[in-house]
Amino acid sequence: MSQKSLFEYAGKPLKDCTRLELFNALLRRVDDAARERGYNQGKKKLYYISAEFLIGKLLSNNLLNLGLRDAVAAELAEAGIPLSELEEFELEPSLGNGGLGRLAACFLDSLATLGLPADGLGLAYHCGLFRQSFVDNRQAETPDTWLRWGTESWMHRTDVHYDIPVGEGTLRSTMYEIDVTGYGSKGGKLRLFDVDTADERLIKSGIAFDQKELARNLTLFLYPDDSTDAGRLLRVYQEYFMVANAARLILEECAARGSNLHDLADYAAIQINDTHPTLVIPELIRLLGEKGIGEDEAVEIVTAVCGYTNHTILAEALEKWPVAYLERAVPHLMPIIRQLDARVRAACDDPFVQIIDGDDNVHMANLDIHFSHSVNGVARLHTEILKHSELAPFYALYPEKFNNKTNGITFRRWLMSCNPDLAGLIDETIGAGWRQDAGQLEALLEHAGDPELLERLTAVKRVNKRRFADWIFAHQGAVVDADSVFDVQSKRLHEYKRQQLNLLWTIRAYQKLRKGEHPERPVTVIFGAKAAPAYTIAKDIIHAILCLSDVIAADPEASKWLKVVMIENYNVSAAEKLIPACDISEQISLASKEASGTGNMKFMLNGAVTLGTMDGANVEIAELVGDENIYTFGLSSDEVIERYRKGDYDPKACCEADPELKAAVDFLTGEEMLAAGDAASLTRLRDELVNKDWFMTFPDFRSYCEAKARALADMRDERAWAKKALVNIAKAGYFSSDRTIAEYNRDIWGL
Repeated sequence: MSQKSLFEYAGKPLKDCTRLELFNALLRRVDDAARERGYNQGKKKLYYISAEFLIGKLLSNNLLNLGLRDAVAAELAEAGIPLSELEEFELEPSLGNGGLGRLAACFLDSLATLGLPADGLGLAYHCGLFRQSFVDNRQAETPDTWLRWGTESWMHRTDVHYDIPVGEGTLRSTMYEIDVTGYGSKGGKLRLFDVDTADERLIKSGIAFDQKELARNLTLFLYPDDSTDAGRLLRVYQEYFMVANAARLILEECAARGSNLHDLADYAAIQINDTHPTLVIPELIRLLGEKGIGEDEAVEIVTAVCGYTNHTILAEALEKWPVAYLERAVPHLMPIIRQLDARVRAACDDPFVQIIDGDDNVHMANLDIHFSHSVNGVARLHTEILKHSELAPFYALYPEKFNNKTNGITFRRWLMSCNPDLAGLIDETIGAGWRQDAGQLEALLEHAGDPELLERLTAVKRVNKRRFADWIFAHQGAVVDADSVFDVQSKRLHEYKRQQLNLLWTIRAYQKLRKGEHPERPVTVIFGAKAAPAYTIAKDIIHAILCLSDVIAADPEASKWLKVVMIENYNVSAAEKLIPACDISEQISLASKEASGTGNMKFMLNGAVTLGTMDGANVEIAELVGDENIYTFGLSSDEVIERYRKGDYDPKACCEADPELKAAVDFLTGEEMLAAGDAASLTRLRDELVNKDWFMTFPDFRSYCEAKARALADMRDERAWAKKALVNIAKAGYFSSDRTIAEYNRDIWGL
């Protein structure tokens, strides 16, 4: 690896450089080191196609993986410059939004680290989902531009271009690449497609833009507003543009490695991450047909190459597009999609499994399941629900296709990089072997009775809480008590994730304080979440949280004991500050609705204790740590599914039956909240809960309050709580994405 100093890259003494000059020099040094180390190679390669990759800032992660961090920090220190200044200077790439994109980023890290030849394939968004701010206690959205003028980028333009047919014309693509570094290993690449004609000047007020000028808007935003026909059609164009480029690249690369395309499955594995990349299936069949391969063989080839990961049980997220949209956006694919549907109908007359339904909608997941060789869920409970409930007719057809791959996270970013004090303490206690083999964390259990270790673990948490308090003040001017309990719920805002349940508990806690019922320790309730711009009720929940924060802050007595903070523009960088500081990890989705979750794993790894339903990967966390080291509550998944089946849930009656719940719900439209917020928004939220409550907030309210009370009471014994934290860290090794990727490779890809 190059021994060139940072001084040589900067071209002048470091103390004389601006932060921009230093960052650019450091980026070039890291980029050169990644290229010199090289890339994982093999006859067969994985192509992981995803609409989003929430990769986070890359400087710290790349320095760690390349083994350069200490040397760079030392060279900067000699010039009186802390490395942390440059880490903060970096802008976070806005190429993803939530768990789907963060999982994809973790997977790329593990693929590189395990030495597997693999690339991620997606789109080079200019403005991401949006940058969130709070104005008048409401979420406001502005473009999240991340490519700053004058700043060198990890994303490099290539000379790879394709002419992609869309609608009645074509769009010429350009491919960009970002190096994916492996930990002590060679790397991979994230390859993103863009159009040179994309024009940010189209964006007018907030994130509004002309959704019809395809050549100028195609790659501006991730998940453009789909509340209009034009927005939905734009999503179809985006998805096709992504996979059409991916398919051409895959066929070119495989041919260059020696494939005659009849043997494509020996050279390529394609993983379809959720339904956004589904159109790669008919597109590959079409391209193989252009190369002289018959339809029957092309279908067999593509089925053998593709695997599909299902990430949701929610019907709303299983994409379906009207035939009319596809006829307009990709008319050349519709004959193939109709032929694939005819194949399904010839084999099975169950309307549930057909690709094109009676209303002329094309079901993306159905296409994936029929014409992929593998269909996996992302947590054991999720997979069982898919097999025996949500996708049962498919499981009856293809039991051999279904398998589970419980999600994981990369410990490089989510412990070594974001929580170096804890990582160092673990090294001192059990050695550094866990950095390569996360299963070795279990050795911490041998020290669970060591009072000195438990005191040091508590001290690390205390330092991390102070760091977060400093950061949140600098970030948005919020003042938090670092000695309070940090009760954290950070995840995409959705009713099934039930931020509204946490909101109602917080109202109840405030009402108890006003009656003189004080807790033993102050509690800071911390939220981090973005709501989709067109998701009205989700934005109403954010509004209510922000209004409640103001109401409590204005109460001189209650504010000594209770505080509500919502992090502005929650992203990977914010998570890296928050997660090491968390005491109680809120994972409170309605049982049967969360496929897996990965935030639960990150918090666990950093010594937080889970308060959650038996949903998603919480089930596996509970089995690993034992009942005494997790706080579970609420309806079971079977009970929830049965209630939906019966359709007899009456939220109004449920609310009336619990006086504390009713008081909390009524508070939403009480005098104090209305003074802080918008009556229409608060009333709409209250009415939605009382009249619908589709995700059963009310039935779990009492159980949730009792479980949180137990957790808060147990925190009085600091040493016992530290032991719970230690057990969680020790048992987190199973949730390494290295383990997940090894299982994918063993069972699906065969690289």
